[in-house]
Amino acid sequence: MRLYEFEGSDLFRREGIPVPEYEIAASPREARRKAEAIGLPVVVKAQVLTGGRGLAGGVQAAGSPDQAEEIARRILGSSIKDMTVSRVMVAKKVEIAREFYLGVTIDGYHGTPLVIFSTAGGVSIEETARTHPELVISRPVPITDGLRRSEAEQMVREAGLGGEESPAIAGVLDALYRVFRKYDALVAEINPLVRTAQGTYLALDAKVEIDDASRYRHPDIEVSPEERIANPLERKGSQIGVSYVDLDGEIGIIASGAGLGMATMDIIGRKFRPANFLETGGAITADLLYQVMALVLQKKGLKAVFINLYGGINPIHEGARGIVRYLKEHPASIPIMANPRGNRQEETWQILEEGGVRVVTGVATEKAVEQLVNLLEEAR
Repeated sequence: MRLYEFEGSDLFRREGIPVPEYEIAASPREARRKAEAIGLPVVVKAQVLTGGRGLAGGVQAAGSPDQAEEIARRILGSSIKDMTVSRVMVAKKVEIAREFYLGVTIDGYHGTPLVIFSTAGGVSIEETARTHPELVISRPVPITDGLRRSEAEQMVREAGLGGEESPAIAGVLDALYRVFRKYDALVAEINPLVRTAQGTYLALDAKVEIDDASRYRHPDIEVSPEERIANPLERKGSQIGVSYVDLDGEIGIIASGAGLGMATMDIIGRKFRPANFLETGGAITADLLYQVMALVLQKKGLKAVFINLYGGINPIHEGARGIVRYLKEHPASIPIMANPRGNRQEETWQILEEGGVRVVTGVATEKAVEQLVNLLEEAR
């Protein structure tokens, strides 16, 4: 669950990370009032859950109340990467002397937090790591030990900084790790942390992404992950408890596991484009598969739906009942093909066939998809 910038900034402030004074506005007139209250000049920033705001015109400075109101009027209601802007942050503009990057994420190789520091702030850390790896200092941190203040200071010194700069930045890095650990984050990032012309340090941006599974541990963060999903089909998938990713294709996919779903997408992709990724997880019920069918068939422009189920711990025969019930109530005009295997597969085949689903029995996914491809090519 990704947080908006102002929500991340609030967490930063709680843990002692300095941020510019800011307010949130939902209308141009409110942006004007907030700018006057904060004191000019200000920066008006679109609040969306994506990067690239600056290039899209979503971050602009204002030197007067009229200008703040006009900028907010242009930004509010606009779309940035298909996300509609409904709020803006009005933040005090500061005079920047130098920019840094600070981040904490999960090291997938070591399975531990990874702390990152760079003297090249304000730009993509991935691009910096690719073009100037010597400017990126990183350190895996044992989850049981955490980041020691001395280790943070050493990282800053390794980047070539000393004097008063080293302890000041190390203090922010230490606090950023506390945010990461305390709120079960997957990513906590400041890009940039700036040294102002007055010698103070401020986090000018806040990127925080929290593990969905840890929401119950943080009742103080009163947000719903579903509210953060712009795509209506993906939002519906989250609400019914499946993993759904909307894609630009014509073959709907239902799979009972992530690996099975990815393999199915790859095989279908040789001839057609997958319309989605969907995996049910290990808790199949008739009602869940009924809702899954309703979800997948909402997609416009489908040519077929391919259902790939494996009955290990999953009661695929129950899932079959849900599929058939949906098709009886909502007859499909496109082919529905299923490749169910595993526990109680013969019963599953019978239920699906009697419900009008084309069943492929006893073959690998490649052969099943081949039959679907042949069917669609014959229909052309």
